[in-house]
Amino acid sequence: MSADARAKPAPGGDSGHARPDDGLWGGLNGLAPDSDGGLQITGGGAVSVDTETLRSTAGRFTGARVELDGIRARLGGLANTLLAERRYAWDAALSASTLDARLHEVQAGADRIAASLLAAAAAYEVVELDAHLRAAHAAGDHALVTSLEARRAAVIEEYPDAAAQAFSAQYTFATEWQHEIVRQATRLGVEGGDLVGPPWAVAGGAALGALTFAGTVITGFGGTGRLAPDARLAGRAGPVTVTPVPAAAPGGSIPAVAPGAAGSTAVGLAAPTAANPSPPVAPQSLAAAAARVPGAGAARVRVEKYTMPDGSRQAVVYIAGMQSQGFGGDEPWDNASNVSLYRGEMSDSYAATEAALAAAGVEPGDTLHVVGFSQGGMIGAHLALESDYDVRTLVSLGSPVDADVGPDTLSVSLRHSDDTVVALAGGGHGEAVGAPGSFVAERVFDPDSGLDDATLPAHRLNAYVETAALVDASADPRVAGVRAVLDELGQARTVEVAEYAAVRDREPVIAPYAGG
Repeated sequence: MSADARAKPAPGGDSGHARPDDGLWGGLNGLAPDSDGGLQITGGGAVSVDTETLRSTAGRFTGARVELDGIRARLGGLANTLLAERRYAWDAALSASTLDARLHEVQAGADRIAASLLAAAAAYEVVELDAHLRAAHAAGDHALVTSLEARRAAVIEEYPDAAAQAFSAQYTFATEWQHEIVRQATRLGVEGGDLVGPPWAVAGGAALGALTFAGTVITGFGGTGRLAPDARLAGRAGPVTVTPVPAAAPGGSIPAVAPGAAGSTAVGLAAPTAANPSPPVAPQSLAAAAARVPGAGAARVRVEKYTMPDGSRQAVVYIAGMQSQGFGGDEPWDNASNVSLYRGEMSDSYAATEAALAAAGVEPGDTLHVVGFSQGGMIGAHLALESDYDVRTLVSLGSPVDADVGPDTLSVSLRHSDDTVVALAGGGHGEAVGAPGSFVAERVFDPDSGLDDATLPAHRLNAYVETAALVDASADPRVAGVRAVLDELGQARTVEVAEYAAVRDREPVIAPYAGG
């Protein structure tokens, strides 16, 4: 949504039309107020809580209670001495008695807090065990299933309420993650219906809000957008032809400023010129990396190869999002590939990405970092899950899936909670995924709602570049992991860059590059 569009008043006011903030809808919106668009960085999942920290904190409260026992014992001896001299120390004896009573209340409070922390740790542990059980069942590891079930039963035996609390946490996650998109859909229905008349505004808001909520709940409980560690693409794809094309300047493939983003600045690197040649370098920020994802132009895949100081090799692949609304035309990055990937089937765009990596000289076993937008995020997820590359980092921008990439891959997921494509992930996994330091960065890109939301302003690559810049500016310690990856790449002795276009073809061909 443009800045001008955001400044326009909603239908209503002196016109006599309904407004999304009037009457019944105003009351509902009061319960679910507009987002301020602020960035939230979390470990991901329904529960991102360190259960050992909870238990450790509970232990400190228990320890404090024991220390208070000693203080009360000494205070009791002092009170007895004062009572023996009540003629001179009666007031002091009463003060000591009052202090003892208050210390007893503090002890009781410490006991309650410790018990609550332990109960919460038990509930969160059940959530984690449930996630591990699902993975163990999927992997067919019967020994691990037996062990996890025994641990789960032991936790519930000690804390009988843990199972219900765990279910409540997972249910809440499954049904409330979509709040923002339902809120905006409701308002969109109100404004669309208001073009006909106030009664239609009420009907439109109710219908579109209810349909959106139902769809997101089905997606959340269905889990179609959550990829398990053993998820593999079925079937075959192609043939496709990948063709090298002249590489764009870093950040030059997309507009640098997100729509309607006041104060935004370009984050890409300046294009080299004949007067000021510039050798390729590693991106110095997450936003600079996001800006290298192909967008406009012929390229669909960008590959950067890094030779490190010790002679080892690393590579970064940047994968474009959907480029065509068609189904099965010349363009592999189309809706046919979207549907195939989301259904767990091999797509022509995935085959083209693998062909581009091979053409660039990235070999099986090489260290690979992946940055993918939208459909490119789905391709990147499966590269991390099933390719022969050593995928160390997966950066997903607006991806419709959330992959459990395992403990060896740093997972960085940027999401807009008003992005309907992201909603296809069903809120993501109920537990944190990826290596330590993995995180989800989420915000509402466009807190306002209007008819132009149908153009999906929150699902634009330049919008995610802007969000990546906010992540770069964050002081959250989890961002250190992705900074460390970029810093390491920045130490490379040499950087080689290649970009590839792709078309569907009858024969799988890697065309020679005849350009300059």
